[in-house]
Amino acid sequence: MKSISGSVVGGTKETQEMLDFCAAHKIYPNIEIIPIQYVNEAIERLIKKDVKYRFVVYIENSLK
Repeated sequence: MKSISGSVVGGTKETQEMLDFCAAHKIYPNIEIIPIQYVNEAIERLIKKDVKYRFVVYIENSLK
C-alpha cells in the first residue's frame, strides 16, 4: 500500500531561519504547480511514478 505524507521541519523559529537561509542563498524548491482541476491526473501520475517534483495545488488561481 502506498501513501502520501509530509514532514515536520521544526518550530516557527527554525522554519523562519530556514526560509531566510534559502532566500539569502537563492535556494528554491523543485515543484510542479497544478490547478485543482488537475488533482486526479496528478494522483494518477503518482501511481505511475511519473513525477519528477512535488505537486503544489494552486487553489486560489483555480477558483477564478
